Amino acid sequence: MDVFKSLFGKVELTAERWHHIVTFHPEIRSYRKTLQNVFAHPDTVRRSKLDSAVKICYLFIPKRNKYLAVVVKTNTRNFVLTAYLTSKIKQ
Repeated sequence: MDVFKSLFGKVELTAERWHHIVTFHPEIRSYRKTLQNVFAHPDTVRRSKLDSAVKICYLFIPKRNKYLAVVVKTNTRNFVLTAYLTSKIKQ
């Protein structure tokens, strides 16, 4: 398990969640080390419309001309739900 410092405190990335991410979004595999930057210096953070405890952190990746989006469930134990590349930030 990886633990990252973030605006919300510590965020966990479990092996199960990493497996989910690379299964459904295999292009993220090469960005594992970039996750710390997403949490430490996000370009923007949005709250989910469906769950106010879910935050989406975005970091622009110039090489891909896309944002790396990392979805985090914030509660007593903050943890990564998923991550993906996107060309747009959710409103």
